[in-house]
Amino acid sequence: MTLEILTADCLAPFRHGFFTRKGGASSGIFAGLNCGTGSSDQAEIVQINRTRAATAMGAGYETLMGVHQVHSADVVTITGVSTERPKADGLVTNTPGVVLSVLTADCQPVLFADADAKIIGAAHAGWRGAVDGVLAATVDAMEALGAERSNICAVIGPSISQRAYEVGPEFLDSFLMDDPNNARFFAGGDGTKAHFDLPGYGLARLRETGVGHAEWTRHCTYSDEERFFSYRRSVHRKEADYGRLISTITI
Repeated sequence: MTLEILTADCLAPFRHGFFTRKGGASSGIFAGLNCGTGSSDQAEIVQINRTRAATAMGAGYETLMGVHQVHSADVVTITGVSTERPKADGLVTNTPGVVLSVLTADCQPVLFADADAKIIGAAHAGWRGAVDGVLAATVDAMEALGAERSNICAVIGPSISQRAYEVGPEFLDSFLMDDPNNARFFAGGDGTKAHFDLPGYGLARLRETGVGHAEWTRHCTYSDEERFFSYRRSVHRKEADYGRLISTITI
């Protein structure tokens, strides 16, 4: 099966993609393109999947740069190919030939590009990272390399949608304590529960940074099992583990 790669016009001319699970070598609950080195999938199979993703970017496996994601607001600047995986949730570079990558399974994968300055970025933004500022920190890091934030395009890839993201009252209260205006990202659920609009919140935080353009691809990871892995879906099914989607961009 061939790979399925979702793209966004505003990220051109940079080669990039939000990969679905289609076209991978994994089987069972990981069936498809599981690129999660932290999963319990067979390591050699995950490497095959990651190599396929790198090849689709016109690059070798060794150029696929990622981080040890920890739901933080930390961002690293990549200056060349390295085997190091620092703890962070955002990456930026102006180095040609490096492929930035993030892994997700409901959280937001966000790709950034300033075509004029030839500077790119990628971020893993779950609700915690988004609240703590990983999106703004990624824009700041791109600006430090010479990007103009008004020239930056930011695209949120496949993420869990509001209709599938039910949360408890403590979650809602923490957002309202941070900013009462956050109420607009919640809709009624069952009883004391509410549904949280993670991509809507991510778009709002991106627009606060002053980027020139921000959009969401409008793909829900939870609702489309054929195309996407979902952590929440795996929890609801009491599965032992789950696959990770990869999103990449390169100059």
